[in-house]
Amino acid sequence: MTSTDVLFRPFALKGLTLANRIVMAPMTRAMAEGGVPGTKQADYYRRRAEGGVGLILSEGTVIDRPASRNLPGIPFFHGDAALAGWKGVIDAVHAAGGKMGPQIWHTGSTRAGDWQPDAPVESPSALVGPGDPRGVAMTDEDIADTISAFARAAQAAKGLGFDVVELHGAHGYLIDQFFWGGTNLRDDRWGGATIKERARFAAEVVKATRAALGPDYPLILRVSQWKQQDYSVKLAANPAELGEWLDPLVEAGVDIIHASQRRFWEAEFPELDGEEGLNFAGWVKKVTGAPTISVGSVGLAGEFFAAFRGEGAGATPLDKLVARMEREEFDLIAVGRALISDPAWVRHVREGETDRLKGFAAKDLAELV
Repeated sequence: MTSTDVLFRPFALKGLTLANRIVMAPMTRAMAEGGVPGTKQADYYRRRAEGGVGLILSEGTVIDRPASRNLPGIPFFHGDAALAGWKGVIDAVHAAGGKMGPQIWHTGSTRAGDWQPDAPVESPSALVGPGDPRGVAMTDEDIADTISAFARAAQAAKGLGFDVVELHGAHGYLIDQFFWGGTNLRDDRWGGATIKERARFAAEVVKATRAALGPDYPLILRVSQWKQQDYSVKLAANPAELGEWLDPLVEAGVDIIHASQRRFWEAEFPELDGEEGLNFAGWVKKVTGAPTISVGSVGLAGEFFAAFRGEGAGATPLDKLVARMEREEFDLIAVGRALISDPAWVRHVREGETDRLKGFAAKDLAELV
């Protein structure tokens, strides 16, 4: 049996000390009544802390903009009631010995349906995908207010006692819609022909957030090549473009980059280093020098979205993960669906209880297990 000791080495950055390298990935659960997290959310995250997760990242929780969420039940990270709810969450996690940060989010133009018709969705160019109009294009005032709202949410997280903050800049949501040339057609300072130009909005969000947090508080940014609108998109076609995209964001104040891909074991640029080459997080670390979190179907069989249909959800060995961690390709590994179904997944791995590992079951999405 492959030793998993490498997963249980401590990690430290800017006063953040983690007992191991395993992160609970942010996963939308959309069960916060009225946008306010309560006891069931606190218990849900507490159980993962008790199960041994090194760092918990919350489900996406949205900033103070009129149409920042795309589903009912997504929690707010603004307003007295929601922030009081989040205080209960972080206190429960800390009481169980865990560390946690909220994932701060704006869903952009991804909302479908008319459950919130009085708040039209906003995005860089009133598009949800290339050639697919939805909502309104943001004005300079909208953009300024949004940048400020990200910073206020991060500052609130620090004030509540969270250990880190993560900004969601991936998967085709608002920040990512600015990155993507297919959804950012602006001809002002927020657009441009290059990924470096289109990263300006994210850089300003990061700068404002860093100013709100101060220099010594850890800040994570989640990014992805793929989009929910198109899984095949690559914002950076090669390492040079990767640097043009992400180096300015590290310079603006990002400490850790959470590099999301659908399957962590796949090489990002196989034409350069082969099919067993560096994955997305590995290339991000090599290019930027920043610590990275990798993620993507850890411990699970089957295709990313097929698992949500109940297909191919069995557990798989961790030997590929261990091999990449041992060569220090990336620093931390985020686990998603396996932790939805099994709060004790980390403990089972640590104690070698491979017979107790189980895959993700789609039925578990109906409740906070």
